[in-house]
Amino acid sequence: METMARVHHGRAAISDTVGELARGRKCFEQRAWADAFSALSRTDQAAPLQAADLELLATAAYLIGRDDDYVQALERAYQAHLDSDGRLLAIRCAVWLSTQLFFGGETGRATGWLGRAHRLLQPEDGDCAERGYLMLAEVDQQLAVGDSVAAFASASDAADVGERCADAELVAIARHLQGRSLIKQGKMVDGLALLDEAMLAVTTKEMSPIVCGLIYCSLIDACQEAYALGRAREWTLALHQWCARQQQLVAFTGVCRVHRAEMLQMSGAWCDALEEARRACERLTQGGNQRAAAVALYQQAEIHRLRGEYGSAEQAYRKASEKGYEPQPGLALLRLAQGRAEAAAAAIRSAMSATADCPQRKWLLFACVEIMLAAGDLAAAASACRELELAAQDIDAELLAAMAAQASGSVSLAKGDAQAALGSLRRAFELWQQIEIPYAEARARVLIGMACRALGDEDGAELALTAAKAVFEQLGATPDLASISSLTLRAGSTCDHRLTERELQVLRLVATGRTNKAIAADLGLSKKTVDRHVSNIFDKLDVASRTAATALAYEHKLI
Repeated sequence: METMARVHHGRAAISDTVGELARGRKCFEQRAWADAFSALSRTDQAAPLQAADLELLATAAYLIGRDDDYVQALERAYQAHLDSDGRLLAIRCAVWLSTQLFFGGETGRATGWLGRAHRLLQPEDGDCAERGYLMLAEVDQQLAVGDSVAAFASASDAADVGERCADAELVAIARHLQGRSLIKQGKMVDGLALLDEAMLAVTTKEMSPIVCGLIYCSLIDACQEAYALGRAREWTLALHQWCARQQQLVAFTGVCRVHRAEMLQMSGAWCDALEEARRACERLTQGGNQRAAAVALYQQAEIHRLRGEYGSAEQAYRKASEKGYEPQPGLALLRLAQGRAEAAAAAIRSAMSATADCPQRKWLLFACVEIMLAAGDLAAAASACRELELAAQDIDAELLAAMAAQASGSVSLAKGDAQAALGSLRRAFELWQQIEIPYAEARARVLIGMACRALGDEDGAELALTAAKAVFEQLGATPDLASISSLTLRAGSTCDHRLTERELQVLRLVATGRTNKAIAADLGLSKKTVDRHVSNIFDKLDVASRTAATALAYEHKLI
């Protein structure tokens, strides 16, 4: 009887293990990555998984952000394939291990796994997809050291192998890397075409989720590098939707939020952008991706700066720097907004001297023009403008053209040539409108208003400045509202505010972004009393919003 009980118990355990394995596979098919990882892990504890299921376990681990478990499971899958005479499948595991370790900074281990893969491939005489995957690992390293010409050649060879072996994933990755290589060489149109071709394959064919996520994120980076804002927006939305369809996905979601924050900021949804950047920073910090977390911090700093929250901006820029991200040109522009033009000029000069030739330099040049004009260095502003214009001629992108046109108009205006300035600034405004960046539109309109005024066109100036002011109010761009007040009809007024001491106290708290309920708690008043104070403040200052009241208070140093 005891023996029969043991047999029955053993059969039940085997049945449970088989059921758990089936559950893990089904969860994987349904893209429930955390559930798949849990079920496959329990199965593995009861009885070691076979090679194919170890690969499923590794993939699920990657997608829920368990990088160490991913490496361990893939190492076991590699050995299991070797033990079952699956040499080519073992090579693929070795290549993915090498890629993961290389981008994780473990160059020695990455090189070791790549060496193993090459050694395993040596006996293989015929053509095989694994040879192409090995070429892709070389492309990553060539791009990392800046050899984009060699990278393109290697990626082209890998694509040819993928075509001959009918391996859609290999072809898609190779085409994508070809595109990135061309963009690095400044061949934007051809590079973007290859990126689109690769992305089309990802969206129309069944590919592994890791490959899909990697290509999505790399594609958006490449679009931003090429100043292809329309494509960047399109693929950022696609990545967001792809992530949203996988509720248990962790990998890629942090980077997706960073990209989404950038696009939301440009579109004028600053509150949403700030929230996305904060959530991205939390996710990326937990996952150990310090570089991407630093980018999210920089995004937060930018929005704080634009809203006049200088203390919060300073803190976020510093945190981004601590994580290894260069906080320029944002920090230099913050110094300018704080009235420290010399410090801003020194910071932007330093950043430009350390950034010779990369996409970020164009943004530095754009900021440099504004900063140097404010610092009174017209020659330096003109030099930066010329370089930016040359870059815009080389790269056919509306975003870069808008930056160059606005820089040119600003310099012309500073030189006293308002007529030339007006042409460039109207061109910049049209381009900003086309690419839908409302804050930049409003900044261009301010300059247009100044040019119109210099030409004696007061009606044109008033129209441009009033339109700009409305956008700044909508965005919450407090510093810009404060500066534009001196250019509108309110200029020259003495602002006889007639505010009581209590109303000034309330106004100072309004300027920090507190709600009426929070102000009431701070001052020990009822919310109804604070509501009345805020209404009185609006009436006395002749404004219609909290943002406008804050801007006027900054302008007249009421706070």
